[in-house]
Amino acid sequence: MDRTQGQDEQHEQPTGGSAPAVPTGPAVSTGPAVSTAPAPGAPAAGPARVVSLTAGDFTLTVNPVDGSEIEPLRPGTEPGRPARRDAAARAARDSAARPPVLPGPAVPARPLLEREEERERLVRLLGRGRSVRLTGPAGSGRSALLDAVADRCAGLAPDGVVRLSGYGHQQPGELLHALYATVYEAERARPGRIELLARVREIGAVVLLDDLEMGGPALDELLRATPECAYLLAATPDTRAPSDHSHVEEVFLGGLGKAECLALLESGAGRPLTDEEIAWAGDLCFASEGLPLRFVQAAALLRQRDELNHSDEDDEEEEPGVFEGRPRDAVQVPLPTLAEGAAPAELLASRVSESARAALRIACALGGELPHHAHLPALVGDTHADTAVAELLACGLLTPVGTRYRLAAGVARQLEEVGYGDTASEEARTAARHYAWWTGHASVVPERVAAEADAVLAALAGADVVAAVLLARTAAPAFAASLHWEAWERVLRSGAEAARKAGEVAEQAYFHHELGVLALCEERLDRARAELETSIGLRGALADKRGTVAGRRALALVVDRENAVAAVSPPLRLEAPAAPAALAASPDAVTVATPAAPASKAPKTAKPAPGAPAASEAPTAKVAPVAPGARVAPVVPVSAEAVTRMTPVVPVTARSEPPTTLSEVFEDAFPLTPKPAPTPALRPAAAPAPAPGRRRRVLLAGAGALTVVALGTVVSLALSSSDTSPPAEGPSVTRTPTVTAPTTAPVVSKNDPAPEPPVSAPPAQSAVPGQSLAPTPGRTPARTPSRRPSATPPNSPPATSVSPPPTTAGPSPTPTETVVPSPTATTQTGTATATSPATGR
Repeated sequence: MDRTQGQDEQHEQPTGGSAPAVPTGPAVSTGPAVSTAPAPGAPAAGPARVVSLTAGDFTLTVNPVDGSEIEPLRPGTEPGRPARRDAAARAARDSAARPPVLPGPAVPARPLLEREEERERLVRLLGRGRSVRLTGPAGSGRSALLDAVADRCAGLAPDGVVRLSGYGHQQPGELLHALYATVYEAERARPGRIELLARVREIGAVVLLDDLEMGGPALDELLRATPECAYLLAATPDTRAPSDHSHVEEVFLGGLGKAECLALLESGAGRPLTDEEIAWAGDLCFASEGLPLRFVQAAALLRQRDELNHSDEDDEEEEPGVFEGRPRDAVQVPLPTLAEGAAPAELLASRVSESARAALRIACALGGELPHHAHLPALVGDTHADTAVAELLACGLLTPVGTRYRLAAGVARQLEEVGYGDTASEEARTAARHYAWWTGHASVVPERVAAEADAVLAALAGADVVAAVLLARTAAPAFAASLHWEAWERVLRSGAEAARKAGEVAEQAYFHHELGVLALCEERLDRARAELETSIGLRGALADKRGTVAGRRALALVVDRENAVAAVSPPLRLEAPAAPAALAASPDAVTVATPAAPASKAPKTAKPAPGAPAASEAPTAKVAPVAPGARVAPVVPVSAEAVTRMTPVVPVTARSEPPTTLSEVFEDAFPLTPKPAPTPALRPAAAPAPAPGRRRRVLLAGAGALTVVALGTVVSLALSSSDTSPPAEGPSVTRTPTVTAPTTAPVVSKNDPAPEPPVSAPPAQSAVPGQSLAPTPGRTPARTPSRRPSATPPNSPPATSVSPPPTTAGPSPTPTETVVPSPTATTQTGTATATSPATGR
């Protein structure tokens, strides 16, 4: 794995068969970087990798050729409860999570100065089960302090110490899966969300999370999901802070003092400092605020200066040649200026090897990500380029991030300002073509591709559309098989966009199919349906039958999931909830009433039975018993046809009985004054109810006015009916007297209108014997309603009606005199009621 003679790592991990021959010829280093990858579009060596995984309730078969296939788990194949890793397995996985050992001379360990107090405090808080957020600027030594704390917390938790990297993670999902894979032995299995939360809740470990990039609700979700874990979170000050209720301790990590800075500088330089160097280091400590990274880089500047000056001294010991034009007096390299010490990337890069400078150009093109040292010989074109990583790390230009290295804070910006980013597009294209060949090689295991995910994604972002499509097509199956699904989704989206720009419809359909399968595994059904339908449409246009069938199978699973979710969802509550007893007893509530079936009418007869009471004396309505304390309006006798039974729907008033009068109905349905909005707290039932007297009087007056208008309409209809000509077979003569309001004592005469009888319900039948309201057989009455009641004044003769005998063969016309009753007005104490004979109200 650490060989340096131009042999990549993928050739050292054969999975079967013979590996292809390794190119041994030296690459040309005078031109741009040359990759040993085959030409774009060439098939990868070896068979395609088909991997079967368990993803939640599904079996996922990653097929790089036609697209992944997904199906439900077969009965009896469900995975059991995963087993926890023992101490030896955890130690092996922890060592694998550290950066790899670099070829070349070993980099000396850097001392941890003036951090004893912070280390003891962190260990004490973690031992109590508290989570701590270690905040410090970039280059303050947070990672070195985490390593020191990890050694002291090895036996605090049952599951030991777990090291994770939060770089590039904005959501806690992938971190939870990484924690699950570290503690449990679950190869080729990615649990669903419910099972994942159930398993990580049982984990008790000290989690060291370096390079944290999330905060707020996302961090709260991570902490809630793992209540038995104690976290040490290392973040920069610009990272979003945790919420107030997260109960995370805050520890700030500042710079070093002047004495510690001088000690670190002497340790890095490997010799005591001169007075001039001590003064220069004091100014640098003030300018850099004591950041340890600046003094690591300053020590590298002193080492490079010593090497340059020592080489000149060695040359002076020898006698210069006759034909050499070099002067005898050697020029000493001076100390760097304060500006060069504060931003030393340019000066440091100018004094390293050519392979190291080429690696810096590649890192600038990939956004600061440095590829694994095994890839540098192919990317740089130098068989010894893998030693450049150790050289750059010793200079302080690189920093470890998880299992890889990237440029230290501020280095990429300083190098781009001096021209290291001018060839970024060419370097990114070269890296993309190399990774496209490497990720598609059959001997490269998916876990190795996942470890190089950041560099692959950076190369994908900077490459042209052709190289991006090729790289995404080969890297996506490897990310899926390695269970690094965040990188899988990112590479699929980038590949779909590149395929759309390049016009590669088949590749675009593949990427959309994979996105649909990924969304289905993560239970995002709407996204899965959209992606699969897009893929099916594109493959249908290409007449790709196998791809269309695979897409329709996955879409059928989406439909089944949607139906299952719809079946278990609760039905809508359409009925109104039952009102509580306290609300029903409230005096300010309003009754919502609906009309019941109309009251049955009394049967009509031609003549009343002897001894029967008059129509005005007959009862009109029954009054229900009144509950104690309820409000009751005065009962006004109305017609039997005008009584409407009211059925309360929701009993929300203080009235215990339904309303029995028209005024009460109007009062409940149309209140004169708007009622205030209900308050959250109910009033006590003993509160006095407002007096309804004035409101009832106004309502009754309005009802009387409406009745007068209705009576005027009836009178006008009666007058218009007298002008119509009777039918030819037997016209009926109707005489309508003029209605006048008497101002004095009425004088009864033949032409005067009938006096107003007392308030009573209109009779259902004629009140005078011999008077019939039914039409004469064989005759058609002119606009005479069959249900119109009539009243006979006490001092006027009754209306006569002549009808032919029933034995007469031909009926003869008989004039009929009909008296239209005048409006009936009854005056009570402060109450006026008018009843229409046409409507009975």
